[in-house]
Amino acid sequence: MTGPLVTITSPAAALMEDGIDTDVIFPARFLLRMDKAGLGACLFADRPAQSAALRRGDGRPVQIIFAGAQFGCGSSREHAVWSLVDFGIRAVIAPSFGEIFAGNAARNGLAAIQLDRPRIERLTMDSKAGDITIDLHAKTITTSAGTIITFDMPESDRQALLNGWDEIDMMNAAHAHDINLFEASYRDRRPWLFRGVDNG
Repeated sequence: MTGPLVTITSPAAALMEDGIDTDVIFPARFLLRMDKAGLGACLFADRPAQSAALRRGDGRPVQIIFAGAQFGCGSSREHAVWSLVDFGIRAVIAPSFGEIFAGNAARNGLAAIQLDRPRIERLTMDSKAGDITIDLHAKTITTSAGTIITFDMPESDRQALLNGWDEIDMMNAAHAHDINLFEASYRDRRPWLFRGVDNG
């Protein structure tokens, strides 16, 4: 995981085309790369315009993307999320997301925030004048122009981002009591399996 994500203050890039799918985000020819580190170099590799939008002339990193509808649709490759996070993107704000992409996002430290297009267009205009701040505790997006927009997201996703949890951490947080009860019961019923472990 990339660590807890509470607030982001960053320049934003507008990629408002609808239907930017996972093959556009992370082209299929790079799928043999299994190490997450370095995947950011493959981000939008076949789309020079999108790639250029993420590389500001002043050298400041872009951590927020405004996108069109169904961002991350298409195939289920988790590499799309990995490449965004490795590049430094921590939030994508779009009217809708590919379902699998949205599920992968929170488990890998990427906030997928759903807003209607008019509010995204307003944020896009404001972002030209300065940074955007996303506060996951308050569930707000604030611009340097003073615009404040609230958003919602599944609470399980928000908690995963706030705590830096992956899928196993999320399962432990939700079911720790039941897991501990099962493990204790399992040891009681099969003590011979744990003799060497318990004795060090």
